[in-house]
Amino acid sequence: MLEIRRVFDLLDQYKGKYASKKNAFGFKSHNVWNTYSSSDYINYVNEISLGLIELGVQKGDKIATIMVNCPEWNFIDMGLMQIGAIQVPIYPTISTSNFKYIFNDVEVKFVFVSNNEIFQKIKPIIPEIVSIKEVYSIEKLIDVKNWQEVLNLGKESNIKDLKNIKSSILPDEIATIIYTSGTTGIPKGVMLSHFNLISNIMACSEISPFKSSHRAFSFLPLCHIYERMLNYLYQNFGMSIYYSDNFENIGENIREVKPHTFCAVPRVLEKVCAKIERKGDSLSGIKRKIFQWAVSISDEYKVNKNNGFVFGLKREFADFFVFRKWRKSLGGNLIMIVSGGAPLQQRISRLFWTARIPVMTGYGLTETSPVIAVSNFGKDGIKFGTVGPLLKDVEVKIAEDGEVLVKSPGLMQGYYNRPDRTKEVIDKDGWFYTGDIGCIEDGRYLKITDRKKEMFKTSGGKYVAPQVIENIVKESPFIEKIIVIGEKRRFTSALILPNFEHLEAWCKIKNIDFTTNKAIIKNKLIIDRIDREIKEINFKLNKVEQIKKFSLIADDWTVETGELSPTLKLRRKFIQEKYKDTINGIYRFKN
Repeated sequence: MLEIRRVFDLLDQYKGKYASKKNAFGFKSHNVWNTYSSSDYINYVNEISLGLIELGVQKGDKIATIMVNCPEWNFIDMGLMQIGAIQVPIYPTISTSNFKYIFNDVEVKFVFVSNNEIFQKIKPIIPEIVSIKEVYSIEKLIDVKNWQEVLNLGKESNIKDLKNIKSSILPDEIATIIYTSGTTGIPKGVMLSHFNLISNIMACSEISPFKSSHRAFSFLPLCHIYERMLNYLYQNFGMSIYYSDNFENIGENIREVKPHTFCAVPRVLEKVCAKIERKGDSLSGIKRKIFQWAVSISDEYKVNKNNGFVFGLKREFADFFVFRKWRKSLGGNLIMIVSGGAPLQQRISRLFWTARIPVMTGYGLTETSPVIAVSNFGKDGIKFGTVGPLLKDVEVKIAEDGEVLVKSPGLMQGYYNRPDRTKEVIDKDGWFYTGDIGCIEDGRYLKITDRKKEMFKTSGGKYVAPQVIENIVKESPFIEKIIVIGEKRRFTSALILPNFEHLEAWCKIKNIDFTTNKAIIKNKLIIDRIDREIKEINFKLNKVEQIKKFSLIADDWTVETGELSPTLKLRRKFIQEKYKDTINGIYRFKN
């Protein structure tokens, strides 16, 4: 049996077990789905490797990729790793100053971009980066060299010792440097070895139900370790991977690809859920009542347990009239969805499971390659409200202040050029301080409650974990996004971005004129309706956690406008600075 010791060893499986695979990768171009075979994959990777050697790339050189999801990402990734060069994947959405910092920090030699939009972002700073020799684009651009030039160099190369070069690369050598998004300061380059990545890939493979005949759909950024590791896992099974580079077309693409799995962040699943519920709200008469009843039975669903004969009958009835349509809208073949990056609301987990769409929640960080814990189909592999059992060979302990500490074969080699920051997060005994607050439930399941740095203390000296409150509040169909605030303030408050699509449908039912988002949030009927939601939610919260006042926001929070990180997490400092006048207004008068 082939031993996978380095990431590029996965290619040897394509030569053997999956040599005849016609659709190793799929992508959409000019509204048509195209594919690359396993032999195409291997050939492109080898040509990239040889072409880069011809360009003078040596072991340890850093090559940046700023690309949307596409098969070419994998060709370049593997092509770099099998000659010992180090890929530095970068989010296309970061600031110019962060691009410049990363390029200089690792002394990037070459840069690969997807298209002109990305190239234009880095074009002004390229002349300032002395280490950069050339920029290549996947898309054909004027005045930018095309990646095909590298392939052509590889095709024409007389180098015969690629096999020896590959053999010289050891498992503990650095495979990639991934910079954290830098939402709270200067980006840090996380150094991950082949061993780090392979340990995570293989441990996750052991608990995955996939086959080579299955299809995966990939839309989260490949520059993030979460989607990247899962792509390696798919390749380990010889699965077909189909890419979407446009969030707007995800629903349509899923229906076309009919995948057996995809991974998502909670925000994506929240949107799916909200869309389903809006369709239900648009129904009338008996159809609407059946829909609402079907949704309501999810509250009774118990995972890993016999739900009983009566619930089984209810579920079959709900499945026939409602749930099977949901599965069809998601392609009809889903074995499971993986959710990570942030906590998923229990309500959504139960609803998807009741609809026979299993959602496996997981937890990890870039620094741990990434998975620390994940739900699975094994015995007692799932508990709602947790991120599942620990992954094989991962150790966790909870510090006195509640912080989750980890030891793992996936633990990074350190932060590039930052031994000082490395020592801050990895102690002398090898424990990594995650910065997350959590606990172990039932001696088995890891539960994450908040980010340590995001917890705040009110002026009364009481600690508040905002993420817990935010997840509860977002269960309301009227609320799309929320940030809970109250650091050194006398009470907890919030900025709320309403779910305007749901509000518009509700306004039609109530005969309220819906004009614009900015106008509607000033409507007293709307404010009162949101206030009623908040008051109901406050009953579930401790007194110090209860939202005493709130302000409605009209403009969406996005990655592009700065309120969200590339992984769709709230950039709290940015939001609070942007809305500081609004926040000061909330606290201006005594309550």
